[in-house]
Amino acid sequence: MSDVAPRLILGCPLWAEPAWRGALYSSGADADQRLYEYSRVFSAVEGNTTFYALPAPEVVARWAELLPADFHFCAKLPREVSHGDQLDPRNIDLLQFFQRMAPLEQRLGPIWLQLPARVGPQQLEQLIRFLDALPTHYRYAVEVRHPDFFRKDDNERQLNRLLHERGIERVMFDSRGLFASTATDAATLDAQRRKPRLPVHAVALAQTPTVRFIGGMDNQQSLRWLEPWLAKCAQWLNEGRSPILFMHTPDNCLAPELARLFHARLQEQLPELPPMPAWPGEQQLLESPQQGGLF
Repeated sequence: MSDVAPRLILGCPLWAEPAWRGALYSSGADADQRLYEYSRVFSAVEGNTTFYALPAPEVVARWAELLPADFHFCAKLPREVSHGDQLDPRNIDLLQFFQRMAPLEQRLGPIWLQLPARVGPQQLEQLIRFLDALPTHYRYAVEVRHPDFFRKDDNERQLNRLLHERGIERVMFDSRGLFASTATDAATLDAQRRKPRLPVHAVALAQTPTVRFIGGMDNQQSLRWLEPWLAKCAQWLNEGRSPILFMHTPDNCLAPELARLFHARLQEQLPELPPMPAWPGEQQLLESPQQGGLF
C-alpha cells in the first residue's frame, strides 16, 4: 500500500453543467470559476473531453493553475487510440495526448483507456503490450466492455492478474440503477440506449479502485443501488486504499447531489471521514443580503 493517507475521492462526469449554477457553483461563475469552485468541493473529474478532442495548450495550462495539487483529472485517451484498428503505442494521437496534458503534472490520472466492446480476450496480449509501452510516471485504469471479461473465468482472472501486476486499475461500471429506473423521460431513455449493461464485479487491483455509477432520475432510488458500494468503500479505506467514485445521472443535473448523499451515508459508517466542503453556490445564497420585510 501507498504511504499516502487513504481518502475518498469523489467526482462527477463533468464540471461545467449549467444546471449546477446557484448550487454547486455561484450563479455568475464563468468557465474558469466553475472549474475552480468544482475542484474545491470534489477531488476528481472524468476528463471525457480528451476522448473526442485535445484541448488547446492554453486551456490545459489554465486548468493546471486552477486545480489543487491533489486533484485527480481522469482524462480518457483519445478515441483514435482506444477505438482504432489496433492499440499502437506509436500512435501520433497518443504522443500528442501526453505532450498536451503534461502541464497537469500529478493532477493527471489515473488516465483511462476505455475499450470498445469488440476488444476481448483475443486482444489481451496486444493490450498488455500497449500498456507496457506507456510512460511509467503516470497512473492508469482500463475499462473493458467485452462480455467475456465478465464471466469470472480464466479470461477475467488473467485480465485482472495482468493489470494487478502492473498497478493498473480496472474501472468498475455500475449501471444497475439506471436500468432499474422505470422513468420515461427523454434523458433516461437516451442513457438506457447508450450506456452498457454488464455485470458488476468489485475489484481493487491497485491503490485507487475506480467506480463509475450511473443512476436514474430519482436519487433516493439510486442510493439503494449504491448501498453495496458503501461497505466496499469502507473496506477499501480501511485497507489503506483511496477509492475513486464518479456519480452519473441521465442528464447529470442531479449528479452532484447524488455524490453528496453518498458521502453523507458513508460518513454515517465512518464518522472520521472528513465532511464534504460547502457548495459555493449555496454559500453565496447564505451570504447574500436578505430583503427586509415591510413590517
